[in-house]
Amino acid sequence: MILLTENLRNRLLQNGQQPDTDHVPVVKFFNPFGVGTWLVTELDADNDTLFGLADLGFGCPELGSFSLSELTTVRLPFGMGVKRDLLFDATFPLSAYAEAARQAASIVESERLLHAAAATLRERR
Repeated sequence: MILLTENLRNRLLQNGQQPDTDHVPVVKFFNPFGVGTWLVTELDADNDTLFGLADLGFGCPELGSFSLSELTTVRLPFGMGVKRDLLFDATFPLSAYAEAARQAASIVESERLLHAAAATLRERR
């Protein structure tokens, strides 16, 4: 599976040119055999450095940068690799996903939890 289509790559590159913006995640990658989820909002001009929220299953998802080339080289059982969630359609900014993940100790997509996390962020401002 190709992790990034040309359209996704272009959207991520555009976001990468707008620093200090709380982007809505563009793409979600996951390990189909277990832990490992990445919500990606940006791609640097080097076409390799991604930015987003990463959950490697240790109970503490983190915002940061990670390598597209490294994600594509991960080898899992049965010759599989990291996959792109074809049905992922984010509606919240990355900060809401990060806050919900902090509260739940993993990346969540529950609308209820994301609405609550977004409300928490608004109260802090």
